Amino acid sequence: MSTQMNEDDWTHTLTVFRACLPRRGRKAEDDRRFLEALHFFTVENVRWRALPERFGNWNSVWKRFDRLSKAGVFEAFFDTLACMSSSAHLIQMFDSTIVRAHVSAAGAKGGKRGKRSGVRAAASRRKSTPNRMRRGTSSLSI
Repeated sequence: MSTQMNEDDWTHTLTVFRACLPRRGRKAEDDRRFLEALHFFTVENVRWRALPERFGNWNSVWKRFDRLSKAGVFEAFFDTLACMSSSAHLIQMFDSTIVRAHVSAAGAKGGKRGKRSGVRAAASRRKSTPNRMRRGTSSLSI
C-alpha cells in the first residue's frame, strides 16, 4: 500500500476503535484486517467487489462497514482520535459538498442549438395569436 502504519500506531488505533464499538453483538475476529480493508478501499479507490481476498469476503467487509456506519461508530472513532491529538485543531477536512465552483464552471451558452425539423414545426400548434385576431370590439353585444 502507499501508506503504512507502524505497530505502535496500530496498537493505539485498535484500542480506540474497540472502545467505540457497540457493546452488543458478536465480537469480530480481526479488527485490524477490517481497518486495513477500509484503508485499502479508500486509498486505492476500488469497488467493494475488487477487495483482495486477503481481507476476507468483500460482502462481509461491506456489511460490517455499513452496520458500523449506521451505528455511528466511525464518527465516534474519528472524534476520539481528534480529541487525543495535539494538532487536530490545525487540520480541517472538507468534501465536495461545501466547495463552490466558479460561475464559469457551470457551462456557457453556445454551440449548436437544436433546430426543430420542418415536419415537426408544421404539425405543432402555434404558440402565439396572430395580430389580426387580437383586434376585437369592446362591445358587450357580441
